[in-house]
Amino acid sequence: MFAVRRAYPLKSGWPLLRVVPTSTLKLSRPLGCFLRSQNLSRLVINTNTTPTSARAHTATETQNTQRKREKMKYVLVTGGVVSGLGKGVTASSIGVVLKACGLRVTSIKIVCRYGLITFLFINMLTETKIYPYLNTDAGTMSPFEHGEVDLDLGNYERFLDVTLTRDNNITTGKIYQSVLEKERRGDYLGKTVQVVPHITDAIKNWIEAVAVIPVDGKEGPADVCVIELGGTVGDIESMPFIEALRQLSFSVGQDNFCLVHVSLIPVLGVVGEQKTKPTQHSVRELRALGLTPHLLACRSAQPLLETTKEKLSQFCHVPVGNILNIHDVPNIWHVPLLLRSQNAHHSILKQLNLLAPATPPALQDWTRMAETFDNLTDSVRIALVGKYVGLSDSYLSVVKALLHACIACSLKPSIDWIAASDLEDDSAKLTPEAHAAAWETLRNAACVLVPGGFGDRGVRGMLLAAKYARENNVPYLGICLGMQISVIEFARSVLGLESANSTEIDAQTPNPVVIFMPEGSRTHMGSTMRLGSRRTLFQMPDCITSKLYQNSEYVDERHRHRYEVNPEVIGVLEEAGLKFVGKDESGKRMEILELPSHPFYIGVQFHPEFKSRPGRPSALFLGLILAATGQLKAYLDRHQNGN
Repeated sequence: MFAVRRAYPLKSGWPLLRVVPTSTLKLSRPLGCFLRSQNLSRLVINTNTTPTSARAHTATETQNTQRKREKMKYVLVTGGVVSGLGKGVTASSIGVVLKACGLRVTSIKIVCRYGLITFLFINMLTETKIYPYLNTDAGTMSPFEHGEVDLDLGNYERFLDVTLTRDNNITTGKIYQSVLEKERRGDYLGKTVQVVPHITDAIKNWIEAVAVIPVDGKEGPADVCVIELGGTVGDIESMPFIEALRQLSFSVGQDNFCLVHVSLIPVLGVVGEQKTKPTQHSVRELRALGLTPHLLACRSAQPLLETTKEKLSQFCHVPVGNILNIHDVPNIWHVPLLLRSQNAHHSILKQLNLLAPATPPALQDWTRMAETFDNLTDSVRIALVGKYVGLSDSYLSVVKALLHACIACSLKPSIDWIAASDLEDDSAKLTPEAHAAAWETLRNAACVLVPGGFGDRGVRGMLLAAKYARENNVPYLGICLGMQISVIEFARSVLGLESANSTEIDAQTPNPVVIFMPEGSRTHMGSTMRLGSRRTLFQMPDCITSKLYQNSEYVDERHRHRYEVNPEVIGVLEEAGLKFVGKDESGKRMEILELPSHPFYIGVQFHPEFKSRPGRPSALFLGLILAATGQLKAYLDRHQNGN
């Protein structure tokens, strides 16, 4: 290895080139990793600059990079024995406690099968979700298989009160797609592309890049990133992620990495003894893959016995003080309190060398919220008419938004799940009992909510529910598809257009009141929806929706749809009494509809449930509950556009 300097004279301004061994250069970590992956031992550099200033700049940049890396902390949450133990809630609760200690938190989620992976970067908490599915994103996944799209990201947002990005959701498909795109571009210079190091490096780079994205509205990167690894230890889908995380833990150092392993402590009915063997095997498998847990979060029906903790400590190589018990609680808001009572924050902060900057966890508001819910006695009946009611997790954000709104009204939500297809006339012939029960439930509800969905199944039942609510002055809220349903029903029942429909349901309908968006793709379903937060401008400052939002001008909400109300029928619909009180910034896309002659009949193209938070419920969900309990008018009189 040597340096060669050009010996012949150069004209002024020409670059002075040197061939320099890379081992003598102070390189950023990403550049260094790239050069090593390409087996490049020397670089040709321009030295036609002031050497002192160049070295000073490089030294300062290196110091800043090192200082930045010293501050970044990771908490990885893995799971063992079985999936569905509540790793997402555990990871979110860890984030809540660390945030209560004065740290900023972000999150990343990795989903293997039906589970998650969570990393915590301390001082700002961030969460990212990684999916070992081959799907590029969750947009085309069936709610029947996986529940709501990005279900756990919603948990993180609600618990931590942050706004995550699509990059906080990592899937195997995204990783492989990015690597293959680089290979096609020739970025690997003809080298053999392999799982190790190319896939694992892509995973690490993705995590490190997303971890520094602010998610709490403040400037600067997070202090803690919570990353949840889905599935259970040993799943074949998660192996590249496990290896990438092992490498990450080694590269950042033991003071910047904390691993929390969630496992199950079952009790056999015959014996009645808390069994530790499943957890022992799970930890052994994890250690064989190169990761050793610093804390165990043990799920159980009842609190763990001290003898059980001692046995776990002996065989899993984890101190007794780091064995946490997350037993069954009345509601999930108790989980952060459970962690605090066992000093989980102290163990994590000690592992990450953050005891000095952290403060005692301030969870007074969280405690009050959990206890308030436990003490509620009155309830309100809500008919949720949907397509995927067989799996309640399909509408988890809707359920949580209803919960937040009900608690604000000192009520417990009593959700009556109604399969839309059970309301249809065909059901009266095929399953008369289910048909009768569905209609009885609908008639006994105080309000009706029709959430989003795709496809034609159950649409006729939703139309009947919307018609019932409209004709009987029952408070109604339609979200996304639910808004389109109310337009179709109004066109059929009021305008007399019996064939009115959505082109999603009937592509040949002579009266298309809901159409495919012009900018959408008809050949590809993935990544072709109108997504993200978008502004809706109120057309009528005195409408119910603007009063609920306490803003007479606009509202920003998240969207997820491919179809929209046909702009050509707006005039005739409004002449008949259906008012479109909110439009997008172009004025051509309908966002909010109201029926002024009805106490509360609102449809929105966006998804207000995604921004609902404990203690800060969604305005429209709050309005629905207030209308269902006869409190809406008094509330609006007190809160007219923020006055």
